[in-house]
Amino acid sequence: MAEMTYRDAINLALKEEMRRDRTVVTYGEDVALYEGAFKVTRGLLSEFGELRVRDCPISENTIVGVAVGAAMAGVRPVAELMTVNFALLAMDQIVNHMAKVRYMFGGQTKVPMVIRMPGGGGSQLGAQHSQSLESYFMHCPGMLVAYPATPADAKGLLKTSIRDDNPVIFLEHELLYNSKGEVPEDPEFLVPFGKAVVMREGEQATLVGYGRMAILALQAAQQLEKEGISCEVIDLRTLVPLDMETVLASVRKTGRAMVIEECWKSAGLGGDIASRIYEGCFDTLLAPVRRISGLDVPMPYSRKIEKLCIPQLEGIVQGVRDLLNEPF
Repeated sequence: MAEMTYRDAINLALKEEMRRDRTVVTYGEDVALYEGAFKVTRGLLSEFGELRVRDCPISENTIVGVAVGAAMAGVRPVAELMTVNFALLAMDQIVNHMAKVRYMFGGQTKVPMVIRMPGGGGSQLGAQHSQSLESYFMHCPGMLVAYPATPADAKGLLKTSIRDDNPVIFLEHELLYNSKGEVPEDPEFLVPFGKAVVMREGEQATLVGYGRMAILALQAAQQLEKEGISCEVIDLRTLVPLDMETVLASVRKTGRAMVIEECWKSAGLGGDIASRIYEGCFDTLLAPVRRISGLDVPMPYSRKIEKLCIPQLEGIVQGVRDLLNEPF
């Protein structure tokens, strides 16, 4: 095990998979010479050359469209979009082509491609560059969606994504890039899809999160422990497939649940999870399922107002306190 940042864990996963399989290529805006907007592709051009690491024009629909064709032809492209917000310019290629080609061809072709996209708020990037769009991709069948919270999962999930024969949306929160953690150095270290992880065991409430929200949930549980409140924390890790079995088992044990999401509350992932918890745990719930979500507003630029629009540690802590005092 070695301690490294979330950024370096992704970088290591890319290098290991490109060394293992010559059909793996990566390209996007500024990923080669500039080594990525967030320096995730650092060192790839010098090691693998411009045929496998390519800078692309500022055209997201072209980047994704080329990746679809390359994947169908036997290449394993890892396309980087500079931010998830720019995926909106490629939604036709993502929704109508990438996600549907294998199904429409009756399984006669594969689409082994990954789209890496940083996103999320908290960096004062304004309304058009601070969105959490995971629900958009979850809503469309035919592609997998991963959202790692820790450096180890970032490495293991990306390697699994690259090796999968189905298209994968790989989301990375911008505020996690500098976070550090222990990462297995084994080049065969993989994290499976559809398997949530219990980050912390507890008895009184289940906190469900993903990406940066899983980290905040863990911090909230650690703080609440000082007050004698025991919380179980679950990191979903992948959103498609979604591991509800682990969530339901935890909620049946604790009797209370809170879902924490950064995306907008309206039609957000939290509502889907809450509904499934009600369906699977209604007889054992001790209180209504609570949701901590992003506000239904465009993201403001002001740092103070931006913080009001994104779930914060103190809000999660108070939400758990309220949950424990709220009878059914």
